[in-house]
Amino acid sequence: METLKSEMKAIQGIIFEAYKTSGNLMALLENSETSSAAIADALDKMAGQFESNVVMLRNLCERHHPGPAPFGSKPPLPHISISGKVEVNMYGWLHIKINTLLPHCRFRTPQYLRDTITRLLDKYEAAGRTLPRFDNAMLIIDEHCDINTRAVYDQDNKGWKAIPNALKGRVISDDDQFSLGISLVSTRTKDTACNIYLLPRHDAADFFSLVYDC
Repeated sequence: METLKSEMKAIQGIIFEAYKTSGNLMALLENSETSSAAIADALDKMAGQFESNVVMLRNLCERHHPGPAPFGSKPPLPHISISGKVEVNMYGWLHIKINTLLPHCRFRTPQYLRDTITRLLDKYEAAGRTLPRFDNAMLIIDEHCDINTRAVYDQDNKGWKAIPNALKGRVISDDDQFSLGISLVSTRTKDTACNIYLLPRHDAADFFSLVYDC
């Protein structure tokens, strides 16, 4: 109980710091002499802080979630399923679907994205299923969106690097250039999602032939 009280105080501190950060931004906006560069810098800092805080709050809250899991673990929660899904198809390829688009890479490393992928993989294994392991793999990241729903226009501006970091040491041995190839593609559709595929590199031609009818 004392530990829970202590961590609740930590949660209140995190929320208060986020409130102060938003207050600083409001002060800048109310000053007519504030430059657009100063506002952009404040927005970038606030985005990074809020993203980090979301992960910290999630971990603090779930650590005390009632259930059979031991204290300090990350028990699977029902609401996690709305964040995405994990499956291994008949070819042994790993498919992770995230119900959001990639953030802009001008922000700090997207911890929420990495944390969500980790939890989806945890949930998959907790159900008694085994994740594949690849020594020489191809990572294909395919965003589904259209002109009106796309978040980032250019591929080189997308914050995708959290994805291989979440997979490294778990389903791939490493993410160096000789162990992992990476492909960023987009599918124009009304649906909005990010589809992540991991497969043996020698299956890449088969993948593009089957999925994109190349």
